[in-house]
Amino acid sequence: MRFARGLLVVLLVTLLTAASVATAGAAPEPTPPPNPSNEDLQRSRDAVSGRAADVARLTQRLSELQAEADELQIQVAEQHESANQALDVLTGAQAEADAAATRAESARAQTEAAGKAVDAARTRLDDFVAGTYSQGLDLGPIGLLTTATGPQDLVDRAQLTDALAQQQAAALDGLERARVQQANADSTARKAQEEAEQRRQAAADAKVAADRALAGAQQAADEQAQRLQAVVGEQAQVQAQLDAAENADAGLRAQRQRFQAWQRAQEEAEAARQRAAREEAAARAGSAASAPPPTTRRTGSGAVQTVIDRAMSQLGVTYAWGGGTARGPSLGIRDGGVADSFGDYRKVGFDCSGLMLYAFAGVGVRLPRYSGNQHAYGDQVPLAQMRPGDMLSWARNGRVYHIALYIGNGRMIEAPYSGASVKVSPVRYSGGLLPTVSRVI
Repeated sequence: MRFARGLLVVLLVTLLTAASVATAGAAPEPTPPPNPSNEDLQRSRDAVSGRAADVARLTQRLSELQAEADELQIQVAEQHESANQALDVLTGAQAEADAAATRAESARAQTEAAGKAVDAARTRLDDFVAGTYSQGLDLGPIGLLTTATGPQDLVDRAQLTDALAQQQAAALDGLERARVQQANADSTARKAQEEAEQRRQAAADAKVAADRALAGAQQAADEQAQRLQAVVGEQAQVQAQLDAAENADAGLRAQRQRFQAWQRAQEEAEAARQRAAREEAAARAGSAASAPPPTTRRTGSGAVQTVIDRAMSQLGVTYAWGGGTARGPSLGIRDGGVADSFGDYRKVGFDCSGLMLYAFAGVGVRLPRYSGNQHAYGDQVPLAQMRPGDMLSWARNGRVYHIALYIGNGRMIEAPYSGASVKVSPVRYSGGLLPTVSRVI
């Protein structure tokens, strides 16, 4: 009975469909598409086979180019740190040179004072000699006896002689002291000047070295930026070739479209998850996310969750090199290279260490600013034993260039690089990941 009813339904649907087709038959029939020949079909199959191999090759090349782009980002970060170190050396050397120049200026002032004293003593001596001879006094023993008019006059003349002799001796003694003072002042001035020159030369050498290091770092950063742009351009060319290869065959095009639809769905789902995670973290953090950081340090699982929530509440905030404080995102700073080309100094956001500083400030932990010092701040725990709340760091040639916060389930939150935003990523075990994590709580 059920089979009969089913058959009846099928017949009715068939009849209705036939009726619809008959009604539509009154409309003009569309022009049929071109009918390819057997030779055209064979050439098409051959072209599809050739393009399929090209697609595989280009896809592999895209993967290699992306790996090279990641390596260039690491090298740029290393050059930034080298340039900062060279600038610190220059600043210290210049301060030393300024201090030495101040001491030299003081010594020169003392030399001028001694010179004036010499000139005054010489003037007094010249006045004494000129006065003695201009008055025509004969102060020798014979002169005293021959010119005295009597015993009292002889005594008076002898006393005058003693007074003049004492005055002359005083003038000569003053001149000698002035000369000694000048010699001492000159010696001090020369010594201070030599010290100033030595320190100034050291400052000049340090400046040359700093300029050379900064210029080298800048040149390397520019070259790397150019290489990175070249890689991006090559990626675009490869992608265009890949698209052309896919468009040459309907099957490959459909395959790519399905993949792109899946990829968009995955990206939308991930964006939705991150939005939900950000909203949940912000709700848990509450008003404390914008309040002044506490001064009392907290510990325990609740403190770890607060650190993670504060970081997660900043998902989507733009990257700004040098940005981020204990209170939240801040204006980036100039780096003279790649970050400037992205306009980071005009953006309000976080760099990698700024995000860590803000997250841990919520539990009373005041991290240092530099990522290398942040890594060294906590207990060093083997990577295999990491747990949520630990900081992961990446380094090259002994220098830490990136840091992120582990949040569990093989994921981390980070402020990655210029042009990106704060995001959740799978833990990257390549690129110089250090074998220990920094555990602060």
